Amino acid sequence: MAETKQKAGGMFSAVERWIAGRYLRARRQEGFISVIAGFSFLGITLGVATLLVSLAVFNGFQRDLLSRVLGFQGHLMVFSPNGPFVPPADDMRRLSALPGMAGVMPAIDGQGLLSIRDYAGGVLVKALNAADIARRPAFAGSLKQGTLPAGDGVAIGAKLAERGGIKLGDRITLLSPRIGTEGAPRSRSFPVVGILALGVSEFDATLVLMDLPAAQSFFELGETITTLELMLDDPAKAPGLHPAVSVSLSEPLLAQDWQQVNGAFFSVIETQRNVVTLILAMIVIVAAFNIISGMIMMVQDKGREIAILRTMGAGRGMVLRIFLLSGASIGIAGTAAGVALGVLASHHVEDVRQLVQAVTGTDPFNADIYYLSTLPSWTDPVQVALVALSSVALSFVATLYPSWRAARLDPVEALRYE
Repeated sequence: MAETKQKAGGMFSAVERWIAGRYLRARRQEGFISVIAGFSFLGITLGVATLLVSLAVFNGFQRDLLSRVLGFQGHLMVFSPNGPFVPPADDMRRLSALPGMAGVMPAIDGQGLLSIRDYAGGVLVKALNAADIARRPAFAGSLKQGTLPAGDGVAIGAKLAERGGIKLGDRITLLSPRIGTEGAPRSRSFPVVGILALGVSEFDATLVLMDLPAAQSFFELGETITTLELMLDDPAKAPGLHPAVSVSLSEPLLAQDWQQVNGAFFSVIETQRNVVTLILAMIVIVAAFNIISGMIMMVQDKGREIAILRTMGAGRGMVLRIFLLSGASIGIAGTAAGVALGVLASHHVEDVRQLVQAVTGTDPFNADIYYLSTLPSWTDPVQVALVALSSVALSFVATLYPSWRAARLDPVEALRYE
């Protein structure tokens, strides 16, 4: 038999594909080889799927947390090293005129002690002008009950309201860390007009949001503020706009972008993602080693058939392609199944979390530990493509040595002991 000619536009001929398929569908007495191939397929499927789900969860966690944190604190923050300050009008005009600037918002960030009935706890007090609060999606889009704060009214986090048994219309007492004129901490009563579900555990458990003039009066700051929050059309442009913001400021005012403020925190998330990715990638590598062992056993088992093919005129190239196709088919099929399973699971990861919680009675994603109240996920198409291509390439490499051994098999030696 002359070596089969390759079909135009295809790497493998129909005969090679047919023989490779027969080798994968082992007979009953060769079932062990089929079992190894099945485990290789399953290993690649689970490895790829688990890797994609993990990447999607890390992506979603970082993306969701970043959007919520930036919505709470601003994209660039202007402050004075000397403490509270009055923002110069010229600085405000220059900042507002910068390209990509969506808002320049005076703010106060402080701490206090909230008490109501038999509950008391520390809180974070944040204040903006009522109009600016309404413009911030992080606050306007998180309103669970009531209205946004204006005048003397305040809005509090949903978890804080739950812990303190606080309802709309209740009056809370805030104690300021500043010492008043009488030598005691200043206290003031505020009506609760809104309850916010921000989706970040720390904020939901400690936030008291109020109108800027009310906070200035409570903290006895007069016309001063603690921070000037700059909101951009695109938060990613904050580092690039940082130099222009700094040039626009009068001394001694300074500016920080969100990456400087939160850099260490998000760096930890990135490091954890890289470590988990490396660990889970080992599953795919182990599955590739299974392909190597399975293919070597197949070569040994099919020695007689290989010898017959060679004596009928099949060249080494044809034998090489047959075994390459057999091994690569396992990797391609496993990768395709893993991608489908991984993408599907990534879109329902929160449903899985709720199911696990309902069955076990424990929450595997505790909001007090992981900041967010739900398990987010976001599938990056580029990452999916990279994982799939890497898995297929690894599977192909794993078939090279066994295929080379098959092609180098001496038909005389193979048939001598048959």
